Amino acid sequence: MSQQTRFYIIRGLQSEIAFARKPFPMGTKGLTLREDGTVSPSGSQLEKEMAALGPAVRPGDRVRITDVRVGKDFILFELNGGPKKKKKWYEHIQGGVSGVPTVTKTPDRPPENPRGTLLTLAFKDFVPEISPDALKEMLQPVLDFSSKSAAEAYLDTIPPKAKEAIKNHQVLVGMDQDMVIYAKGRPEKRIRETDEQGKPYEEWIYGEPPQDVQFVRFRGPEVVQVKIMKVDGQKIVRTEKEVDLKEVREAEVRKREQEKVPKPEPVTSRPTLRRPGEADDSTAPRTTAPSAPEPVDPNQRDPNLGPPRDQPPPQNLALTGDTGAPGQ
Repeated sequence: MSQQTRFYIIRGLQSEIAFARKPFPMGTKGLTLREDGTVSPSGSQLEKEMAALGPAVRPGDRVRITDVRVGKDFILFELNGGPKKKKKWYEHIQGGVSGVPTVTKTPDRPPENPRGTLLTLAFKDFVPEISPDALKEMLQPVLDFSSKSAAEAYLDTIPPKAKEAIKNHQVLVGMDQDMVIYAKGRPEKRIRETDEQGKPYEEWIYGEPPQDVQFVRFRGPEVVQVKIMKVDGQKIVRTEKEVDLKEVREAEVRKREQEKVPKPEPVTSRPTLRRPGEADDSTAPRTTAPSAPEPVDPNQRDPNLGPPRDQPPPQNLALTGDTGAPGQ
């Protein structure tokens, strides 16, 4: 990559605002996006890191690119200040008298907890020549640069069935915690218990009597049961999975693989110099072209043309008329 392209990329993406399409764990690793569109960590490994380190960015969150660094075969993006604490400029200044440094005490304030993360765009061998707009297209699997609200950006990342349920403020079995929050908001009460088999679960409670009360049970990050207690005493319990996020992720992977297959080029009409509306001879009925004349033998001449120039006239030809010869 040339220095000019490097400058354009840093200037074009520095301080840009986007919406997250994937969850980012805290820590110094973040997510890695390869040029073929695959993201790591993903699946169960990502869930383990999110549970162990905590979330730095959730899907639909608004993020800001605070730093861009270009390496040999990668581009590193720092989001929301990055995962490491940075000192202020005035904290690096140190004064002194007669060569003896003086210790200046900084004002007391609570220690800052960095909440940023990192995104690494990895290439195979080297970073190619690429424009900022094309680079944003490559980051689409994890960052959305379109001008949308956080809720709109998040809804574009989930299945249509879950999206419709969220708009109707409904909870489906198989949703994750982020979907439930977008659908119902944060719960008024949370309880942690163990079921009959001794497995731990967490239950979110929405509503209080004399209104309908809804109990949403999680095992891990996934909804496994939805129980609604109606005002009239009716109880509705749903445990069958209604949305499968694993199938959605697999469908996204298959879609990316299909997009990599080169498509046949469309058949276009042949170039022509005809004006618009002018008839095309290719569509007109063809007529038989005139046959070429037969070759003429130079030894066979028309007798009306006389002898050739290189032959003398015949001797027995009688001359008539005024030839200019006396006595004839």
